[in-house]
Amino acid sequence: MIRNILLATTLAVSAPALAAGPVLDTPVQDDWWQGGRAALDARLKVVNRPKRAKNVILMVGDGMGVTTITAARIFDGQHPIDGRKPGPGEENSLAWDRMANTALVKTYNTNAQVADSAGTASAFNTGVKTRIGVINMGQNQGAEACKTPEKLPRTFAEIARAQGLAVGIVSTARITHATPAAVFGHVPKRDWEGADRAYPMADRASGCADLATQLVNFKGGVEVVLGGGGARFLPVGKGGVRDDGRNLVSEWQQRWPTGQYVADAKGLRALSAASTGPVLGLFTADHLSFEHDRKDDAEPGLPELARFAVAKLAAGTKARGGKGYYLMIEGGRIDHAHHASNPYRALKEAQTFSVAVAEVLKMVNLDETLVLVTADHSHVLTMAGYPERGNDILGYIKPARDGEGGGPISKEGWALDDRGQPMTTLSYANGPFLAPQLSRQLPPTDPNYLASKTFGTGSESHGGEDVALFAEGPRADLVRGVMEQNLIFHIMAEALGWR
Repeated sequence: MIRNILLATTLAVSAPALAAGPVLDTPVQDDWWQGGRAALDARLKVVNRPKRAKNVILMVGDGMGVTTITAARIFDGQHPIDGRKPGPGEENSLAWDRMANTALVKTYNTNAQVADSAGTASAFNTGVKTRIGVINMGQNQGAEACKTPEKLPRTFAEIARAQGLAVGIVSTARITHATPAAVFGHVPKRDWEGADRAYPMADRASGCADLATQLVNFKGGVEVVLGGGGARFLPVGKGGVRDDGRNLVSEWQQRWPTGQYVADAKGLRALSAASTGPVLGLFTADHLSFEHDRKDDAEPGLPELARFAVAKLAAGTKARGGKGYYLMIEGGRIDHAHHASNPYRALKEAQTFSVAVAEVLKMVNLDETLVLVTADHSHVLTMAGYPERGNDILGYIKPARDGEGGGPISKEGWALDDRGQPMTTLSYANGPFLAPQLSRQLPPTDPNYLASKTFGTGSESHGGEDVALFAEGPRADLVRGVMEQNLIFHIMAEALGWR
């Protein structure tokens, strides 16, 4: 009784009321004014969530820098896939735009100003930064460290399993690719995904197991694994690239006799998320198809994979008497489309990733699940040129004539550069010079159009600027300001009460 009275008194106490200030008035109170007031009112309604989480879901849009987010927001508004009426796009919101807490994250590796996925994913999975190309090893550790695994940084997933939590991994990339592999693996070179030519025999003498083997042998097991990359698990001649003759799918099935292995969309859809035993789904030999190219009867899309993983882990939580889970979900092919300098597929992948985030947010109780959305690194995509509002984000620039940047205009109304060539809003700082020549006969709105770039390189590169982090759920309030990337690990740990 006394406790209830004290609690009621505590809840009733609030900050001293502020004295009324001047009346906020202006002769122009249009829709923008009213929208701003409504947005402020929403922000003033603070949601006080519990300080402890049962589950943590980390969602990574690989290569989804701030420019990609902005362009994808416009793309989604102009090309909606959920029955909405197309609009100009700039006013649109993606799923994470409505999450309450935001920060900027510094992505550099310990030896690289512009990072890769291995070093960045290691930072948020271990709490320490490391070198470019390295997965979950200390910045001064090399292959010799594989012989003393107890001295390697412990991953969030390893700690979670030791605490009785389940672990899940979902990716549209190979499941042994850098970002998903950072959930479970430790290697000095990210290319050591399987026993194949990317992992030379001389290097195998180090004693480091390839990443596919590490996944199968992960201590305590991974409750749900869904992605691509099946060839790294199978021997040559049986659909794989392994030269050691091992069939890791069979080894996984022998280790987990109650587990279920699926290799296509039909197999996944036949499963019940409530069934006991782990699930291993490897739907392609390499990466999953880009969403634009995916055949739904053959490959599940990222939203479907995310829904199944959350449902599976939630059902398992009940079976484990309330023990929660750690789930990492990656939209991996945003990055790959950018490397090809193909803006359409990059934005389509980001749009699909937003749908997956929305699905996850609908499924979980945010009073017990911390959801984080971020990118591992950025890309050198640029968005420029003073296009008018509502200009097709993929198209040539039709300038906002009342704005800055006056210059020559083609008869079609497109802004021209100083060579007389029409300009697109989106371009890249680097990438293959040959690509625009091969796609010049295509309009820039074509899915196969490869954008122009400033410097010629074999592949478009990552960008080094900060990326965004969005959060909702217990201890999401710790996501603010400008952060080092490894702080993400420590926020997740704090949310679960690990000290």
